[in-house]
Amino acid sequence: MAASAEELKCDTQALSDRVQPLLTDLYQFTMAYSYWKCGKANDSAVFEIFFRENPFGGEYALFAGLTDCLQFLSNFQYTQEDLDYLESVLPCTVEKDFFEYLKTVDASEVALRSVPEGSVVFARVPLIEVQGPLLVVQLLETTLLCLVNYASLVATNAARFRIAAGPDKKLIELGLRRAQGPDGGLSASRYSYIGGFDKTSNVLAGKLYGIPVTGTVAHSFISSFNSMVDVKPRTLKPATEDKVVDLVSLCENLLPYVCHLLKVPLERLNQGELAAFISYAISFPKNFLVLVDTYNVMWSGVPNFCTVALALAKLGYQAVGIRLDSGDLAQQSVVIRRIFQTCSIEFQFPWFMSLSITVSNNINEKSLLQFNQQENSIDVIGVGTHLVTCPLQSSLGYVCKLVELNGSPRIKLTEDTNKITLPGRKTVYRLFDASGHCFLDLLALKDEPSLVVGQEVECQMLGKGEGSVRIVVSRVETMHQDYFREAKICSPLPSVMDVREYSQCSLLMLGEEHKRLSKPKPYKVAITEKLYRLLNNFKIANGSSHI
Repeated sequence: MAASAEELKCDTQALSDRVQPLLTDLYQFTMAYSYWKCGKANDSAVFEIFFRENPFGGEYALFAGLTDCLQFLSNFQYTQEDLDYLESVLPCTVEKDFFEYLKTVDASEVALRSVPEGSVVFARVPLIEVQGPLLVVQLLETTLLCLVNYASLVATNAARFRIAAGPDKKLIELGLRRAQGPDGGLSASRYSYIGGFDKTSNVLAGKLYGIPVTGTVAHSFISSFNSMVDVKPRTLKPATEDKVVDLVSLCENLLPYVCHLLKVPLERLNQGELAAFISYAISFPKNFLVLVDTYNVMWSGVPNFCTVALALAKLGYQAVGIRLDSGDLAQQSVVIRRIFQTCSIEFQFPWFMSLSITVSNNINEKSLLQFNQQENSIDVIGVGTHLVTCPLQSSLGYVCKLVELNGSPRIKLTEDTNKITLPGRKTVYRLFDASGHCFLDLLALKDEPSLVVGQEVECQMLGKGEGSVRIVVSRVETMHQDYFREAKICSPLPSVMDVREYSQCSLLMLGEEHKRLSKPKPYKVAITEKLYRLLNNFKIANGSSHI
């Protein structure tokens, strides 16, 4: 399902407010001026965007940020205010006519081809191809990289968290307060959802992107209550009746029974916490989920919660559950589940044993793996800092390189062999095995015949010591699609939900051995013999010897 008109309007406005044509590096304008000065501005150029190494020590990434790239191209044009500022910062030798020329610059002659957003992608594979006048495409480079770098990094991080947590746990992104500024917070919410998270605490992300939002209470709410005197109002209507019931009195009557059942001394319970729970229950009787570790989880928080939840149950409401934010989360969840089961049997509310247990507290990928290695009764996991800041890898490292100019291949050759580029325009094929899993990405020159099922292909694996192999094509997909041409986006943009669904399907097509969080099996990327010969010709001519 494509994004609605209203969603696109909000999203486009949000993007254009923060991503303007001047969101780029100054040297793009100095190069642009030199192109214009020496008559190269309209040379036909092709640039490719890719990354050199898979992130987080893994063997894949999730490609994200394409929608923002397309919206940026759609609105790409300099204002007079932009040009006035450029004139103030560029050298005084820059001719006035150059700024007049920039008034005419837009993306009307730019074409963009790309893998679909949400695709599983791999190092050294061209993900975006941008074709157009050399000067214009050069001016787009930094902004396009900015739009895909963090987006793909956090989506990949989220996908790894999802794998670590397993399919049955619900994951909530809680990272706004830890994110690198407002834009980092919004991007993190959006791309964490695409990567496999279920909800966000970020309200604006919910409005802009349609992501489900959720939230409960903080310790400050609990600690703001001292006693039952603070509970105002005290009454609540039952779910199916009009008469009001004094919820405070109902809870006070239940409390001794709960404490006796759970073997908790009544005097250990914090009265301010109980007051806070009752007040929240009166406010949200159908959404009662509270934090139970403000004072003491087992001696106060859980008994107080059970008391209020049982009082709500007697009035026809079902509580949602509790959240833990400290201590041994797995071990506590097991004990709390047993308490819920005990209350369920004693008070004859079957649903009580299935109340949700949510945990948070600086959770990272390792924490999720540890949960699965021990007994736990956790239903929902909230993740913030380690998701949105990606501390294990600060950047994905996308680059944008010229590969063709006026129909002739171009290459970057350097002493750092990892930075040697692959020349020429390319077609990217993905090959699948009999089980439906992808096992090879093959790069061919654009003018080579299309691959067909049953064809035997000789290709060169990228990487040290791989050499030449022959492969028979059993199933193949062409990865690049046309997304922007003649100043228009070629097809309706997908919604965030659509991209999320696509990403999860794409991940299913990658074998488990490649998705392992530790020591994954390397995924193969290869080039055709024709591309290999072209690359070798460049290397021989320049005295280089490595792919």
